[in-house]
Amino acid sequence: MEKATFFDERELMPQADREARLFAVLPNTIAAAMRAGRYAELLAGTDPLSVTDREALAKLPVLRKSNLPEWQKTSLPFAGLVAGPLKEFSRLYSSPGPIFEAEEAATDPWKMARALYAAGIRAGDVVLNTFSYHLTPGGFIFDSAARALQCPVIPAGPGNTAQQLELIAAFRPSVYLGVPDFLKTLFEAWQGGSSDAFPIRRAVVSGAAFPLSLQKELSAAGVDTYQAYATADLGCIAFETPAREGLVLNEDIIVEIVRPGTGTPVDADEVGEVVVTNLSLRRPLIRFALGDLSAFLPGFSPCGRTNRRLRGWLGRADQAAKVKGMFVRPEQIAEIARRHPELGRLRVVISRASEADIMTLHAEAVADIGKAVEETLLAVTKLHGKVAIAKPGSLPNDGKVIVDERG
Repeated sequence: MEKATFFDERELMPQADREARLFAVLPNTIAAAMRAGRYAELLAGTDPLSVTDREALAKLPVLRKSNLPEWQKTSLPFAGLVAGPLKEFSRLYSSPGPIFEAEEAATDPWKMARALYAAGIRAGDVVLNTFSYHLTPGGFIFDSAARALQCPVIPAGPGNTAQQLELIAAFRPSVYLGVPDFLKTLFEAWQGGSSDAFPIRRAVVSGAAFPLSLQKELSAAGVDTYQAYATADLGCIAFETPAREGLVLNEDIIVEIVRPGTGTPVDADEVGEVVVTNLSLRRPLIRFALGDLSAFLPGFSPCGRTNRRLRGWLGRADQAAKVKGMFVRPEQIAEIARRHPELGRLRVVISRASEADIMTLHAEAVADIGKAVEETLLAVTKLHGKVAIAKPGSLPNDGKVIVDERG
Protein backbone atom coordinates (compact mmCIF):
# COMPACT_ATOMS: atom_id res chain seq x y z
CA MET A 1 0.00 0.00 0.00
CA GLU A 2 1.06 3.59 -0.51
CA LYS A 3 2.42 5.37 2.55
CA ALA A 4 -0.36 7.97 2.20
CA THR A 5 -2.77 5.35 3.61
CA PHE A 6 -1.00 5.43 6.97
CA PHE A 7 -1.44 7.96 9.75
CA ASP A 8 2.31 8.12 10.42
CA GLU A 9 5.50 6.07 10.14
CA ARG A 10 5.03 4.48 13.56
CA GLU A 11 2.34 2.24 12.12
CA LEU A 12 5.01 0.60 9.99
CA MET A 13 7.84 0.18 12.52
CA PRO A 14 9.07 -3.34 13.35
CA GLN A 15 7.24 -4.73 16.36
CA ALA A 16 10.49 -5.23 18.26
CA ASP A 17 11.28 -1.53 17.85
CA ARG A 18 7.79 -0.60 19.02
CA GLU A 19 8.16 -2.75 22.14
CA ALA A 20 11.53 -1.21 22.90
CA ARG A 21 10.08 2.29 22.56
CA LEU A 22 7.08 1.56 24.79
CA PHE A 23 9.13 0.00 27.58
CA ALA A 24 11.72 2.76 27.45
CA VAL A 25 8.96 5.24 28.33
CA LEU A 26 7.06 3.05 30.81
CA PRO A 27 9.36 3.57 33.86
CA ASN A 28 8.64 7.32 33.76
CA THR A 29 4.90 6.60 33.66
CA ILE A 30 5.14 4.25 36.65
CA ALA A 31 7.16 6.82 38.59
CA ALA A 32 4.50 9.45 37.87
CA ALA A 33 1.75 7.03 38.94
CA MET A 34 3.47 6.35 42.26
CA ARG A 35 3.17 10.02 43.17
CA ALA A 36 -0.61 9.47 43.48
CA GLY A 37 -2.00 8.15 46.76
CA ARG A 38 -3.69 4.97 45.57
CA TYR A 39 -0.87 3.99 43.22
CA ALA A 40 1.66 4.60 46.00
CA GLU A 41 -0.16 1.81 47.89
CA LEU A 42 -0.75 -0.50 44.92
CA LEU A 43 2.83 -0.27 43.64
CA ALA A 44 4.59 -0.04 47.01
CA GLY A 45 8.09 -1.49 46.76
CA THR A 46 8.21 -1.25 42.96
CA ASP A 47 11.34 0.16 41.35
CA PRO A 48 10.06 1.92 38.21
CA LEU A 49 13.42 1.51 36.49
CA SER A 50 13.09 -2.27 36.72
CA VAL A 51 9.86 -2.47 34.70
CA THR A 52 11.36 -2.60 31.22
CA ASP A 53 9.69 -5.66 29.66
CA ARG A 54 6.43 -7.60 29.68
CA GLU A 55 7.64 -10.11 32.22
CA ALA A 56 8.36 -7.36 34.74
CA LEU A 57 5.08 -5.59 33.94
CA ALA A 58 3.13 -8.81 34.55
CA LYS A 59 4.38 -8.86 38.15
CA LEU A 60 2.56 -5.61 38.96
CA PRO A 61 -1.00 -5.77 40.34
CA VAL A 62 -3.99 -5.39 38.06
CA LEU A 63 -6.16 -2.31 38.54
CA ARG A 64 -9.81 -3.22 38.00
CA LYS A 65 -12.21 -0.72 36.52
CA SER A 66 -14.98 -2.24 38.62
CA ASN A 67 -13.19 -1.05 41.78
CA LEU A 68 -13.20 2.63 40.86
CA PRO A 69 -16.74 3.60 41.99
CA GLU A 70 -16.12 2.25 45.49
CA TRP A 71 -12.63 3.74 45.76
CA GLN A 72 -13.90 7.14 44.67
CA LYS A 73 -16.20 7.29 47.68
CA THR A 74 -13.19 7.75 49.95
CA SER A 75 -10.86 9.51 47.52
CA LEU A 76 -12.65 11.95 45.22
CA PRO A 77 -12.59 12.59 42.38
CA PHE A 78 -10.23 10.01 40.80
CA ALA A 79 -9.82 7.36 43.51
CA GLY A 80 -6.30 8.60 44.25
CA LEU A 81 -5.02 7.53 40.84
CA VAL A 82 -4.20 10.99 39.47
CA ALA A 83 -1.33 12.97 40.96
CA GLY A 84 -1.87 16.32 39.20
CA PRO A 85 -4.37 19.06 40.12
CA LEU A 86 -7.64 19.54 38.22
CA LYS A 87 -6.30 22.70 36.55
CA GLU A 88 -4.01 20.50 34.43
CA PHE A 89 -7.02 19.01 32.60
CA SER A 90 -9.30 20.54 29.98
CA ARG A 91 -12.59 18.66 30.60
CA LEU A 92 -14.01 16.64 33.49
CA TYR A 93 -16.58 13.85 33.08
CA SER A 94 -18.76 11.33 34.86
CA SER A 95 -19.58 7.94 33.35
CA PRO A 96 -22.05 5.39 34.73
CA GLY A 97 -20.84 3.84 37.95
CA PRO A 98 -20.22 6.67 38.61
CA ILE A 99 -16.64 6.80 37.36
CA PHE A 100 -15.04 10.23 37.08
CA GLU A 101 -12.67 10.93 34.19
CA ALA A 102 -10.43 13.80 33.11
CA GLU A 103 -9.39 14.89 29.64
CA GLU A 104 -5.83 16.05 29.08
CA ALA A 105 -5.23 19.31 27.23
CA ALA A 106 -4.10 18.15 23.78
CA THR A 107 -5.15 18.25 20.13
CA ASP A 108 -6.23 14.61 20.09
CA PRO A 109 -6.24 13.69 23.80
CA TRP A 110 -7.97 10.33 23.37
CA LYS A 111 -5.81 9.28 20.38
CA MET A 112 -8.80 8.48 18.17
CA ALA A 113 -7.60 10.35 15.05
CA ARG A 114 -5.53 7.33 13.99
CA ALA A 115 -8.68 5.16 13.91
CA LEU A 116 -10.63 7.71 11.85
CA TYR A 117 -7.75 8.01 9.40
CA ALA A 118 -7.60 4.22 8.99
CA ALA A 119 -11.31 4.34 8.06
CA GLY A 120 -10.52 6.70 5.20
CA ILE A 121 -11.64 9.95 6.83
CA ARG A 122 -9.67 12.91 5.49
CA ALA A 123 -9.43 16.68 5.90
CA GLY A 124 -12.58 18.44 4.70
CA ASP A 125 -14.96 15.53 5.26
CA VAL A 126 -18.09 16.78 7.01
CA VAL A 127 -18.69 14.62 10.09
CA LEU A 128 -21.97 13.90 11.89
CA ASN A 129 -21.01 13.00 15.47
CA THR A 130 -23.90 11.32 17.31
CA PHE A 131 -21.99 10.25 20.41
CA SER A 132 -23.17 11.97 23.57
CA TYR A 133 -21.58 15.26 24.59
CA HIS A 134 -23.39 15.24 27.94
CA LEU A 135 -21.22 14.42 31.00
CA THR A 136 -19.52 11.38 29.41
CA PRO A 137 -16.46 11.83 27.15
CA GLY A 138 -17.79 9.86 24.15
CA GLY A 139 -18.74 12.85 22.02
CA PHE A 140 -15.48 14.68 22.67
CA ILE A 141 -13.34 11.58 22.08
CA PHE A 142 -14.51 11.50 18.47
CA ASP A 143 -15.05 15.24 18.05
CA SER A 144 -11.45 16.11 18.93
CA ALA A 145 -10.15 13.37 16.64
CA ALA A 146 -12.19 14.56 13.65
CA ARG A 147 -11.11 18.15 14.18
CA ALA A 148 -7.48 17.01 14.50
CA LEU A 149 -7.91 15.69 10.96
CA GLN A 150 -9.31 19.11 9.96
CA CYS A 151 -12.86 17.87 9.49
CA PRO A 152 -15.83 20.13 10.30
CA VAL A 153 -18.00 18.41 12.93
CA ILE A 154 -21.75 18.53 13.50
CA PRO A 155 -22.07 17.99 17.31
CA ALA A 156 -25.42 16.26 16.98
CA GLY A 157 -25.37 13.88 19.94
CA PRO A 158 -27.73 10.88 20.11
CA GLY A 159 -31.45 10.69 19.34
CA ASN A 160 -33.79 13.32 17.88
CA THR A 161 -34.02 11.56 14.52
CA ALA A 162 -36.12 14.25 12.82
CA GLN A 163 -33.67 17.00 13.72
CA GLN A 164 -30.74 14.82 12.69
CA LEU A 165 -32.31 14.39 9.24
CA GLU A 166 -32.58 18.17 8.95
CA LEU A 167 -28.88 18.46 9.74
CA ILE A 168 -28.00 15.79 7.20
CA ALA A 169 -30.08 17.52 4.52
CA ALA A 170 -28.50 20.90 5.27
CA PHE A 171 -24.82 19.98 5.73
CA ARG A 172 -24.63 16.76 3.66
CA PRO A 173 -22.15 14.98 5.96
CA SER A 174 -20.22 12.15 4.34
CA VAL A 175 -19.14 10.61 7.68
CA TYR A 176 -21.12 9.21 10.61
CA LEU A 177 -19.72 8.65 14.11
CA GLY A 178 -21.88 6.87 16.68
CA VAL A 179 -23.41 3.56 17.70
CA PRO A 180 -24.32 1.28 14.76
CA ASP A 181 -28.03 0.97 15.59
CA PHE A 182 -28.65 4.69 15.22
CA LEU A 183 -26.95 4.76 11.82
CA LYS A 184 -29.47 2.17 10.65
CA THR A 185 -32.27 4.28 12.10
CA LEU A 186 -31.09 7.39 10.25
CA PHE A 187 -30.69 5.56 6.96
CA GLU A 188 -34.17 4.03 7.11
CA ALA A 189 -35.75 7.35 8.08
CA TRP A 190 -33.93 9.11 5.23
CA GLN A 191 -35.07 6.47 2.74
CA GLY A 192 -38.65 6.93 3.91
CA GLY A 193 -38.69 10.69 3.50
CA SER A 194 -36.25 11.71 0.77
CA SER A 195 -35.65 10.88 -2.87
CA ASP A 196 -32.00 11.99 -2.63
CA ALA A 197 -29.21 9.51 -2.05
CA PHE A 198 -28.14 9.14 1.57
CA PRO A 199 -25.06 11.40 1.78
CA ILE A 200 -23.29 9.43 4.52
CA ARG A 201 -20.85 7.05 2.82
CA ARG A 202 -18.42 6.26 5.62
CA ALA A 203 -18.79 5.53 9.36
CA VAL A 204 -16.82 4.70 12.48
CA VAL A 205 -18.96 2.97 15.08
CA SER A 206 -18.33 2.05 18.69
CA GLY A 207 -20.03 1.60 22.03
CA ALA A 208 -22.50 -1.14 21.10
CA ALA A 209 -22.78 -4.56 19.50
CA PHE A 210 -22.26 -4.62 15.74
CA PRO A 211 -23.52 -8.04 14.59
CA LEU A 212 -22.73 -9.41 11.16
CA SER A 213 -26.33 -8.98 10.03
CA LEU A 214 -26.19 -5.24 10.64
CA GLN A 215 -22.73 -5.00 9.05
CA LYS A 216 -24.13 -6.54 5.88
CA GLU A 217 -27.19 -4.29 5.95
CA LEU A 218 -25.14 -1.09 6.20
CA SER A 219 -22.73 -2.28 3.53
CA ALA A 220 -25.66 -2.93 1.19
CA ALA A 221 -26.81 0.63 1.94
CA GLY A 222 -23.49 1.89 0.60
CA VAL A 223 -22.00 2.92 3.96
CA ASP A 224 -18.39 1.80 4.47
CA THR A 225 -18.39 1.14 8.22
CA TYR A 226 -15.44 0.55 10.56
CA GLN A 227 -15.32 -0.44 14.22
CA ALA A 228 -13.30 1.28 16.96
CA TYR A 229 -12.64 -0.19 20.38
CA ALA A 230 -12.50 2.62 22.92
CA THR A 231 -13.25 3.35 26.56
CA ALA A 232 -13.95 6.51 28.52
CA ASP A 233 -10.82 5.91 30.57
CA LEU A 234 -8.28 5.27 27.82
CA GLY A 235 -9.75 6.55 24.56
CA CYS A 236 -8.94 4.49 21.47
CA ILE A 237 -7.47 1.05 22.16
CA ALA A 238 -7.79 -0.64 18.76
CA PHE A 239 -9.42 -0.02 15.40
CA GLU A 240 -10.54 -1.71 12.21
CA THR A 241 -8.66 -1.14 8.95
CA PRO A 242 -9.54 -1.82 5.29
CA ALA A 243 -8.08 -5.33 5.73
CA ARG A 244 -11.12 -6.23 7.86
CA GLU A 245 -9.06 -8.73 9.86
CA GLY A 246 -9.28 -7.96 13.54
CA LEU A 247 -8.62 -4.64 15.25
CA VAL A 248 -5.12 -3.14 15.10
CA LEU A 249 -3.82 -1.86 18.44
CA ASN A 250 -3.30 1.85 18.86
CA GLU A 251 0.18 3.26 19.42
CA ASP A 252 1.38 4.52 22.85
CA ILE A 253 -0.36 1.78 24.85
CA ILE A 254 0.67 -1.65 26.09
CA VAL A 255 -2.02 -4.32 25.82
CA GLU A 256 -1.99 -7.66 27.63
CA ILE A 257 -4.48 -10.52 27.57
CA VAL A 258 -4.75 -12.16 30.98
CA ARG A 259 -6.76 -14.93 32.54
CA PRO A 260 -9.98 -13.39 33.89
CA GLY A 261 -9.76 -12.55 37.57
CA THR A 262 -5.95 -12.73 37.55
CA GLY A 263 -3.02 -10.74 36.21
CA THR A 264 -1.41 -13.71 34.48
CA PRO A 265 -0.93 -13.34 30.70
CA VAL A 266 -2.52 -16.12 28.66
CA ASP A 267 -0.79 -18.19 26.00
CA ALA A 268 -0.61 -17.07 22.36
CA ASP A 269 -4.14 -16.82 20.91
CA GLU A 270 -5.99 -17.85 24.10
CA VAL A 271 -9.05 -15.80 24.99
CA GLY A 272 -8.71 -13.71 28.12
CA GLU A 273 -9.35 -10.31 29.69
CA VAL A 274 -8.00 -7.15 28.05
CA VAL A 275 -5.56 -5.24 30.28
CA VAL A 276 -4.15 -1.91 29.11
CA THR A 277 -1.28 0.29 30.30
CA ASN A 278 -1.07 3.81 28.92
CA LEU A 279 1.97 6.09 28.94
CA SER A 280 0.34 9.24 30.28
CA LEU A 281 2.25 11.17 32.94
CA ARG A 282 -0.82 13.15 34.06
CA ARG A 283 -3.38 10.36 34.15
CA PRO A 284 -1.46 7.08 34.13
CA LEU A 285 -3.29 3.77 34.11
CA ILE A 286 -1.10 0.77 34.92
CA ARG A 287 -2.43 -2.70 34.02
CA PHE A 288 -6.00 -1.43 33.81
CA ALA A 289 -8.38 -4.40 33.48
CA LEU A 290 -11.37 -3.50 31.33
CA GLY A 291 -13.53 -6.59 31.91
CA ASP A 292 -13.66 -7.27 28.16
CA LEU A 293 -12.70 -10.63 26.64
CA SER A 294 -10.57 -10.83 23.51
CA ALA A 295 -7.51 -12.57 22.06
CA PHE A 296 -4.52 -11.63 19.95
CA LEU A 297 -4.53 -12.63 16.29
CA PRO A 298 -1.30 -14.18 15.01
CA GLY A 299 0.84 -12.34 12.46
CA PHE A 300 0.26 -8.86 11.06
CA SER A 301 -2.57 -7.15 9.26
CA PRO A 302 -2.63 -7.36 5.43
CA CYS A 303 -3.14 -3.59 5.46
CA GLY A 304 0.55 -3.18 6.27
CA ARG A 305 0.29 -1.98 9.87
CA THR A 306 2.72 -3.87 12.06
CA ASN A 307 1.13 -3.55 15.50
CA ARG A 308 -0.60 -6.54 17.09
CA ARG A 309 -4.30 -7.17 16.51
CA LEU A 310 -7.25 -8.12 18.68
CA ARG A 311 -9.88 -10.55 17.44
CA GLY A 312 -12.51 -8.09 18.59
CA TRP A 313 -14.93 -8.04 21.50
CA LEU A 314 -15.66 -11.61 22.64
CA GLY A 315 -17.75 -10.95 25.75
CA ARG A 316 -17.30 -9.81 29.32
CA ALA A 317 -14.88 -11.21 31.86
CA ASP A 318 -17.14 -9.83 34.56
CA GLN A 319 -20.92 -9.50 34.48
CA ALA A 320 -21.04 -5.94 33.23
CA ALA A 321 -22.51 -5.44 29.76
CA LYS A 322 -22.73 -2.58 27.33
CA VAL A 323 -26.27 -1.57 26.32
CA LYS A 324 -26.82 1.16 23.73
CA GLY A 325 -23.28 2.39 24.30
CA MET A 326 -23.45 2.48 28.12
CA PHE A 327 -22.30 -0.08 30.67
CA VAL A 328 -24.72 -1.78 33.02
CA ARG A 329 -22.87 -3.12 36.07
CA PRO A 330 -23.66 -5.52 38.92
CA GLU A 331 -23.15 -2.63 41.35
CA GLN A 332 -26.08 -0.84 39.72
CA ILE A 333 -28.36 -3.86 40.10
CA ALA A 334 -27.37 -4.01 43.76
CA GLU A 335 -28.37 -0.34 44.11
CA ILE A 336 -31.82 -1.16 42.68
CA ALA A 337 -32.17 -3.94 45.27
CA ARG A 338 -31.14 -1.51 48.02
CA ARG A 339 -33.82 0.96 46.96
CA HIS A 340 -36.48 -1.78 46.83
CA PRO A 341 -35.88 -4.13 49.79
CA GLU A 342 -39.16 -5.87 49.03
CA LEU A 343 -37.59 -7.47 45.95
CA GLY A 344 -36.01 -10.91 45.91
CA ARG A 345 -33.48 -11.96 43.29
CA LEU A 346 -32.82 -9.62 40.35
CA ARG A 347 -31.58 -10.61 36.92
CA VAL A 348 -31.00 -8.30 33.95
CA VAL A 349 -31.34 -10.03 30.58
CA ILE A 350 -30.01 -8.20 27.53
CA SER A 351 -31.35 -9.32 24.19
CA ARG A 352 -31.70 -7.92 20.71
CA ALA A 353 -34.70 -7.28 18.43
CA SER A 354 -34.92 -5.37 15.15
CA GLU A 355 -31.19 -4.57 15.37
CA ALA A 356 -31.65 -2.83 18.74
CA ASP A 357 -30.58 -3.69 22.28
CA ILE A 358 -33.38 -4.69 24.67
CA MET A 359 -32.85 -4.65 28.46
CA THR A 360 -35.28 -6.49 30.74
CA LEU A 361 -34.97 -6.59 34.52
CA HIS A 362 -36.53 -9.75 35.96
CA ALA A 363 -37.40 -9.12 39.61
CA GLU A 364 -38.88 -11.45 42.20
CA ALA A 365 -41.69 -9.81 44.13
CA VAL A 366 -45.01 -10.60 45.76
CA ALA A 367 -46.75 -7.44 44.57
CA ASP A 368 -46.79 -5.93 41.09
CA ILE A 369 -44.42 -2.98 41.57
CA GLY A 370 -43.04 -3.06 38.04
CA LYS A 371 -43.68 0.63 37.35
CA ALA A 372 -41.75 1.82 40.40
CA VAL A 373 -38.86 -0.53 39.69
CA GLU A 374 -38.80 0.60 36.07
CA GLU A 375 -38.37 4.21 37.20
CA THR A 376 -35.52 3.17 39.49
CA LEU A 377 -33.90 1.18 36.69
CA LEU A 378 -33.84 4.32 34.54
CA ALA A 379 -32.57 6.50 37.39
CA VAL A 380 -29.70 4.15 38.24
CA THR A 381 -28.56 2.99 34.79
CA LYS A 382 -29.65 6.04 32.71
CA LEU A 383 -31.21 3.54 30.29
CA HIS A 384 -34.81 2.65 29.52
CA GLY A 385 -35.65 -0.99 30.20
CA LYS A 386 -38.56 -3.32 30.81
CA VAL A 387 -39.34 -4.86 34.18
CA ALA A 388 -40.81 -8.36 34.45
CA ILE A 389 -42.09 -9.34 37.89
CA ALA A 390 -41.41 -12.99 38.76
CA LYS A 391 -42.67 -15.20 41.57
CA PRO A 392 -40.40 -15.40 44.64
CA GLY A 393 -37.88 -18.21 44.25
CA SER A 394 -38.44 -18.59 40.50
CA LEU A 395 -35.21 -16.98 39.22
CA PRO A 396 -32.07 -19.16 38.97
CA ASN A 397 -29.85 -19.33 42.04
CA ASP A 398 -26.63 -19.11 40.03
CA GLY A 399 -25.22 -15.77 41.15
CA LYS A 400 -25.74 -14.15 37.76
CA VAL A 401 -27.32 -10.71 37.84
CA ILE A 402 -26.57 -9.71 34.24
CA VAL A 403 -27.03 -12.11 31.35
CA ASP A 404 -26.14 -11.09 27.78
CA GLU A 405 -28.08 -13.15 25.23
CA ARG A 406 -27.00 -11.18 22.14
CA GLY A 407 -24.38 -13.78 21.17
